[in-house]
Amino acid sequence: MNIRKATLTDLPAVLDLYAHVLDKGLVLSLPAAEALWHKMQTYPNYHVFVAETETDILGTFALLIMDNLAHLGTPSGIVEDVAVRADSQGKGIGKAMMQFALDYCQQAGCYKMILSSNQRRHEAHAFYESLGFAKHGFSFQVHTQHPQASTIENISAD
Repeated sequence: MNIRKATLTDLPAVLDLYAHVLDKGLVLSLPAAEALWHKMQTYPNYHVFVAETETDILGTFALLIMDNLAHLGTPSGIVEDVAVRADSQGKGIGKAMMQFALDYCQQAGCYKMILSSNQRRHEAHAFYESLGFAKHGFSFQVHTQHPQASTIENISAD
């Protein structure tokens, strides 16, 4: 298995993972995802990664290395959108992806790597805890708009 930065040509496989593992079939269209992909390429230190075999993409995650004015300017890593194909779960792919992310954060000088997980995802919590993640603080959210409202028009307007 290899873990690498995703490319534009990986988007269909990444969207398929999101559809089946994260978003219950509701994902961006390929043209909308491509437009957003191009915008994301302008962000410093934000990448989507894929875990692959010679023939298949089995997992994905996004990693942002965020600069901080606090903590003496030490950056932090934020992991998002972790997904492993259902038929590949329990085979060490998620563990390898999180170890890759942790190594990446350590090389970037991050003082921490964080992620959030929905309260209902008890199996995911046990998985993250088995990797050494500890529950810390609380995660809060407020929806600023309906998820469908962020359309390609909004993306292109920037």
